[in-house]
Amino acid sequence: MARKKIIAGNWKMNMTPSQAVALVNELKPLVETEEADVVFCVPAIDIIPAMEAAKGSNIVIGAENMYYEEKGAYTGEIAPDMLTDAGVKYVIIGHSERREYFKETDEDVNKKVLKAFEHDITPIICCGETLAQREQGVTMDFVRMQIKIAFQNVTADQAKTAVIAYEPIWAIGTGKTATTEQAQEVCAGIRACIGEIYDDATAQAIRIQYGGSVNPATAPELFAQPDIDGGLVGGASLKPDFGKIVNWK
Repeated sequence: MARKKIIAGNWKMNMTPSQAVALVNELKPLVETEEADVVFCVPAIDIIPAMEAAKGSNIVIGAENMYYEEKGAYTGEIAPDMLTDAGVKYVIIGHSERREYFKETDEDVNKKVLKAFEHDITPIICCGETLAQREQGVTMDFVRMQIKIAFQNVTADQAKTAVIAYEPIWAIGTGKTATTEQAQEVCAGIRACIGEIYDDATAQAIRIQYGGSVNPATAPELFAQPDIDGGLVGGASLKPDFGKIVNWK
């Protein structure tokens, strides 16, 4: 069975609640499609107003982060049941900005992934290498390590429902995009890695996105690749252009 594309916007630290509502209302008619699942991962304070604004549309609202404890003295963190109670179905985990600026480790990512599955939230698990690592020829070694640790103690049935986002760090917000061949090569390598951890059926079921300066010009060629099942889109998800990415065909 063919994998349905998933195109997710990562708003990052942008949009006040009122701006979020305005953006959802602007994008609603532009992102209508049956070809792909459309997810907006928004700042925590925007989740509820964005959810209200998206009602009746094909837009699903996701979160940008989540903590791996149920509740407690973790000032400033968001618990998984806070997300599920608000209706959240997806959460981005392990984005390179979380890893770099907030010192999240592979082990933290794994704890968050396990907790997301426990609460029936689909994790969008990010991985990707720096420019130095690509130039050193260790891209696949590094990405495989991130994947193997992220999926520790995750069952095959859970893994089949996960989303992996391959984002070369050197292509995020830089305007540089990995070539189609580079993106496909790594996404195929990630699928092979999942096949090694689990089996071929799991590898064929899991959806792998490409992220890193995806735009309307690059999306059609990227999404046509056999192992690229959509995109995790940053800056372009805050503009009407996102509609062109979602309707790439």
